[in-house]
Amino acid sequence: MRHWRNHMKMVKIVDCSATSCAYNYNKQCCTPAITVGSECPMCEAFMDSQSKAGESDVTGGVGACHMADCQYNQSLECNAPGIHVDMHHNHADCDTYSPKK
Repeated sequence: MRHWRNHMKMVKIVDCSATSCAYNYNKQCCTPAITVGSECPMCEAFMDSQSKAGESDVTGGVGACHMADCQYNQSLECNAPGIHVDMHHNHADCDTYSPKK
């Protein structure tokens, strides 16, 4: 049985402008992994909070992507070179999301 680490690296979150998120330290995501949503490219780990969570020395990555129509989605895994997360209305979205052509 192959372990996922042997064939796929987790795509890192380059930056995150959702500064109100509990996992955001200086525009960096500090939770080990996020899931990108299914109806919109929402960061499912986003939590609007003044309290901080996660570890400031962790760089977040994309654990799973449910946006099957994204050009970077391969078997529900992100294969973008890196992603940017940005606020969209009252939640955080993967700003790298790009629909397949």
